Amino acid sequence: MESFVLKTEDRGYNKLVSVGGPASYIAGHPDAFITRRSSFNFGDYQTGRHGFGKIRVFGDEIFTHAGCGYNMHPHHDFIIMAFILSGELTHINTLGKVDTLKAGDYYAFSAGSGGKHCELNIDQEDLHVIYVWVLPDMLLLPPTYQRAHFNSIAARNKLVPLVGGNSSMPIDQDLSISRLDSDAPGTYEYKLKSPNHGAYVFVVEGSATLDGVLLGKRDSVGVWDTDRITLQTGAEKSDILIVETIM
Repeated sequence: MESFVLKTEDRGYNKLVSVGGPASYIAGHPDAFITRRSSFNFGDYQTGRHGFGKIRVFGDEIFTHAGCGYNMHPHHDFIIMAFILSGELTHINTLGKVDTLKAGDYYAFSAGSGGKHCELNIDQEDLHVIYVWVLPDMLLLPPTYQRAHFNSIAARNKLVPLVGGNSSMPIDQDLSISRLDSDAPGTYEYKLKSPNHGAYVFVVEGSATLDGVLLGKRDSVGVWDTDRITLQTGAEKSDILIVETIM
């Protein structure tokens, strides 16, 4: 098995922090009231990793106060997914969707041949969201938008597929995203689809041990050249995302 570990402090946790002061809008910068902690190279933040498998962006972002966000902007040939952890996201796109997403909600916007979207926090409460950008399997497909909800109570102490694979949200890539919300000691074996797949595991809250590696809040690990991984959780509440991707 091959692997790498990204600890909280390795992900620019103290960089690109919102200062909460009004200024001209620049996406992802402190004067946009947004704090972004990236796992891979993105814009001004360069960790030295260019992605993992088909993942190009994994952004842990906080939109501070009402009125901040990303103005309408274009994309093509990216699948952009957002997972709302707290607060309220207003999503607008050129497919005619105006959507409000709250904690547990998530979406997949496939820009395909070309699409625009806008991401805003219009509430006084801070918005906390994780963005995942993925390369599609085919280029120039028609844009699509899907949304769903993760019920943390019904899914407690279970590995639940959210995107791709056996989930109800298919995407045009050999990639799947699962989530584990745990509040009790447990051992979870995750079998990868093939030896050509890898898994990027991100601890949103709490802690976990992955094949002997202790991971705390906002720590992550990428693994490949293995057919399975084993996660162990304790009694504290833990929230974990697993992104499995063809390498």
